Amino acid sequence: MAFGKKVDMARADKEIEAAVDDLDSTSPTPQYEVAYSAPLHRKLKSRHIQMIAIGGIIGPGLFVGSGNALHLAGPAGILISFSLVGIIVFFVMQSLGEVATLIPVSGSFTEYASRFVDDSVSFALGWAYWYLWVTVLANEYNAISLVVRYWAGAQVVPQWAWILIFWVIFISFSMLGILAFGEVEFWLSLIKVLAILIFFIVSIFISAGVIGPQKIGFKYWNDPGAFADSINGVARTFVIAGTLYAGTEMVGITAGEASNPRRAVPRAIKQVFWRILIFYVGTVFFIGILIPWDDEDLLAEGSRTARSPFTIALSDAGINAGASLINAVIVIAVLSAGNSSLYISSRTMLFMARNKKAPQIFSKVNKAGVPWVSLLFSNLIACIAFLAVSDSAGTVYEALITLSGVATFLVWATIGVMHIRFRRGLVAQNQSPETLPFKALWYPYGTYVAVAANVFLIFFQGYTAFLNPFSAKDFVVNYILLPVFVALVVGYKFWRKTKIVKLAEMDLWTGRRDIDRMDQQRDEETGPEFIEKKGLLRRARDVIIG
Repeated sequence: MAFGKKVDMARADKEIEAAVDDLDSTSPTPQYEVAYSAPLHRKLKSRHIQMIAIGGIIGPGLFVGSGNALHLAGPAGILISFSLVGIIVFFVMQSLGEVATLIPVSGSFTEYASRFVDDSVSFALGWAYWYLWVTVLANEYNAISLVVRYWAGAQVVPQWAWILIFWVIFISFSMLGILAFGEVEFWLSLIKVLAILIFFIVSIFISAGVIGPQKIGFKYWNDPGAFADSINGVARTFVIAGTLYAGTEMVGITAGEASNPRRAVPRAIKQVFWRILIFYVGTVFFIGILIPWDDEDLLAEGSRTARSPFTIALSDAGINAGASLINAVIVIAVLSAGNSSLYISSRTMLFMARNKKAPQIFSKVNKAGVPWVSLLFSNLIACIAFLAVSDSAGTVYEALITLSGVATFLVWATIGVMHIRFRRGLVAQNQSPETLPFKALWYPYGTYVAVAANVFLIFFQGYTAFLNPFSAKDFVVNYILLPVFVALVVGYKFWRKTKIVKLAEMDLWTGRRDIDRMDQQRDEETGPEFIEKKGLLRRARDVIIG
């Protein structure tokens, strides 16, 4: 090994990316089939993966939905629920990171379910996950059409027209290619990160009485109190917390289009804990200090922006421009979330089509490596957002969105089961887990806890339907996805006659990149003695930005 000289890291990265491009450009398929089988372009850099990991957990729900959680549970209640669900997410991401680093494929856990569990589970999971993100995308269209109309000048344009305008913007960005997506998501996520950090600083000044009419401290923890509805309120916000955390698993999807997943994915996964602690737990802590859980503005029937705890906190402190600034940040958050939703839904559909779980037409990609048919179809289905414009169809739209909630816990539970099967397959095939490029922390205990917790939340998320009086409508909406998921699994299993994959027959090799050997060689050549010592500010930047 060349320990005698310091290796040019930037040059080494460029050589690796060039080698990846050479691998991707090689295709033995006939020209007329290239569009249906051409690989996606591996253009995402490490910084893109880092910020996408952040963008996946900082969506409009954090800026708006956290206010609803505060009202239901109180300041101490949301700290408990968000912290506990954050622990679950941490172990889910450890499981996904271990497999995605070794086998970075665009199908991610949908493909892993096929390899390590059963192809029928992959079929049901793929459609459930695609449905989840299409409905999330529809919700983002509805949200941004309302948020934009906060400004008087935008109110002259009807809501349906704003949905159509942003429909064109989202599809246009997505058609530019994976590198453009990465750049857009990088800068949008960076703006969200800076906005939240600035809010933290301002919150400290408001609480200390430096800004605003009074010193607040922790007085709202005493009056009206730390808990809004005792343990019942805490339980009700578990589902809200789970829904807001949805998107962290997006790192697994992006691994298939990363130029160097062996380096980028572990870095993103390892920093998930600190990002959850800073951005989610930190946010609910500060809004719990600044706003009483019985604040009337949290219950307002106006626009979604009016219910944002960020807006309420700044307005109460006398920062007149606060509402407009927060509204602009929420618009950016929705743009980022919609961009990500379209990306995930299209890649999931692409994988399904290429594995004969969806019509083959959805497997087409253009010269830029963009699955344009899947993009267009997913965006068209997201037009259910127009239902929200009509009062008569509003109930149907809300039901469609609510149905997607349990899909998050289904996905997380399946990731844990997939990881357990993967580890057992390694042992059965005489492969040591010690050779893995990234190992899940505290396996198997963390993985088993995460699976058990997600199964519990799958059934617990709709418990309010059983409260007196019993609501048949809420019961159906909250639980209908469970029998549908089981029906998809059973139906596909009988149709395709699939079987549970035997441990000794698991495919643990397809999708591993030969380029990882070059990456490993580069790591060995740089050696620990060439690792630059990082100062406090650099370490903080790596945790927050990557």
